[in-house]
Amino acid sequence: MMMKYAICNETFEGWDHARICTRIAELGYTGLEIAPFTLAPRITDVSSIQRQELRRQAEAAGITIIGLHWLLARTEGFHVTSPDPVIRRRTGEYLAELAHATAELGGNILVFGSPAQRSLPAGMTTAEGIANAIDTFRYCLPALEQDRVYLCLEPLTPQETNFLNTAAEAVALAQQLNHPYVKLHLDVKAMSVESQPTPEIIRANRDWLHHFHANDPNRRGPGFGTTDFTPIFAALRDIQYTGWVSVEVFDYSPDPDTIARESIRYMRACAEKI
Repeated sequence: MMMKYAICNETFEGWDHARICTRIAELGYTGLEIAPFTLAPRITDVSSIQRQELRRQAEAAGITIIGLHWLLARTEGFHVTSPDPVIRRRTGEYLAELAHATAELGGNILVFGSPAQRSLPAGMTTAEGIANAIDTFRYCLPALEQDRVYLCLEPLTPQETNFLNTAAEAVALAQQLNHPYVKLHLDVKAMSVESQPTPEIIRANRDWLHHFHANDPNRRGPGFGTTDFTPIFAALRDIQYTGWVSVEVFDYSPDPDTIARESIRYMRACAEKI
């Protein structure tokens, strides 16, 4: 099975963007996923000229900037489920700015994780949170369509957030938004706490899955823990998944180069078995 492998840029803390692109291309990756906080405090601080230069540097190395994740990390004043309509509008409009930036960078994916900026405030019911999230996301829908950028909702564990903890919950929200550019993102670490095995979750959500993060429940890269990716990749093959498999880690040891090199080596070995 042919996989499209990408990796997240925050793994390479302190590395210049061009150096990251050159090195990951040498290792066999063809995509780079960017955390906006690695570029500037807010994506709106990154000028169009700067975005075009980042895209140029990536493409010169044979790399596609596939999109953005950690969308609201290290920002203030944004919250998807806020009871304040002003904050919801501000958040939705900022997501629209992230969509514009993604398109300029050459990508078409926004991974919505950002656990701190989506958790339900004290006293808020899940139903109220869903209604507020729908209101927030509606402010960015025109930008998604204009830029042809997909907002991919990411289920996260209860240890990280109290909102959208399962694939089923994320799909239910996407169904309510009912927009062609709102899809599902799945993450191996996050799926590990669900009641269903990861391959079954993948197969059950074949119609919604648009992006995929490869990692281990131990917060390290694929192959750095006990998770066997062979049945996971078999499930992706079975649903004819054609999107990116992007390495996202939270433990940056022993070093970025080892993480990138060994992760893709392990994933390729798993893909060859199916």
